[in-house]
Amino acid sequence: MRKLYAKWMYDWEDRLCSRATDRKVRPFEWGLEWTRDWPVSREHPQNGHDSHSYLRLLNRAALESSESFFSYLTPTDFALEGNLLRFTSAVETPHPENNRVHAQWFPAQHKPGSRRVAALVLPHWNASATQHNALCVGLAKLGISALRLSPPYHDYRMPAELKRADYAVSSNIARTIDATRQAVIDTRSAVDWLVSQGFERVGIVGTSLGSCYAFLASTHDPRIAVNVFNHCSTYFADVVWEGLSSQHIRQSLEPEVTLEQLRDAWMVISPPHYIERYAKLKKKTLFIYARYDTTFPLRFSEQVIARARELKMDYKAVVLPCGHYTLGETPFKFLDGYHICSFLKRNL
Repeated sequence: MRKLYAKWMYDWEDRLCSRATDRKVRPFEWGLEWTRDWPVSREHPQNGHDSHSYLRLLNRAALESSESFFSYLTPTDFALEGNLLRFTSAVETPHPENNRVHAQWFPAQHKPGSRRVAALVLPHWNASATQHNALCVGLAKLGISALRLSPPYHDYRMPAELKRADYAVSSNIARTIDATRQAVIDTRSAVDWLVSQGFERVGIVGTSLGSCYAFLASTHDPRIAVNVFNHCSTYFADVVWEGLSSQHIRQSLEPEVTLEQLRDAWMVISPPHYIERYAKLKKKTLFIYARYDTTFPLRFSEQVIARARELKMDYKAVVLPCGHYTLGETPFKFLDGYHICSFLKRNL
């Protein structure tokens, strides 16, 4: 029976993944022009290094000074119009649409005298502008105001030439790092806004790619007290290399780099390099992962949980009997929502 269920689930995952027919195999690029505004590139000029060696150097330097790498100036133009918060990203890219951050606001009715709490919601890769809104509505009904951020190159922020958020994760190595850095900084900027509005305690929910963004942001921002990582995995490179939804990217990468080289090139955006630091912060953490996940393969999620246990983190782990895509389908999305909302309600 278990084998039949697993086969049914994997078949369902394949069908859901194959619905997207607009994935493009884009050219491989090191993308060193995207490193020019990174603090570490000013301190470490290329000086004859080949592209891979130079990116490895920048990654190691950025890991040693990640506070600087993810540093920023708080935006000064926060503007809330109706339920849409906008501000200028502290990271400038060549795409004007992407430089304007959009976040949908779902305010809760706070009882007089109660602590004002809020949660940031970071969607999955290629999420539409309305996905995750139901979660935000549910949180608001529970007394937790929710701010749903549009990640770099998504929905409102997508350049006109794109149909998918291809610039967020791609075979352009340095641009992928830059997009992740921007996502982390935009998230921390959103925390600035929440604090300025009088919120006393802030949590975060990141799903899939958003989970990676949330982990990096929380590691570098002590104000994020309660964390839900909805899908969890290890190295950024391994997920792109093995994940079902990123095989079109691997097709471009594989003739040019090895998996080991890719790990080197994406060290600074890979959660395992920060997990010891995160554990020392003693934050409340919920890890949710899926037993039949072919996008964040199960063994990677289990490695995260094993490391959390080894580091004696204050965490809870939930394994759902579905896959990556099916987590968004009935009935699993309701189970997922229950675990997220109950954890935030209890700990915020």
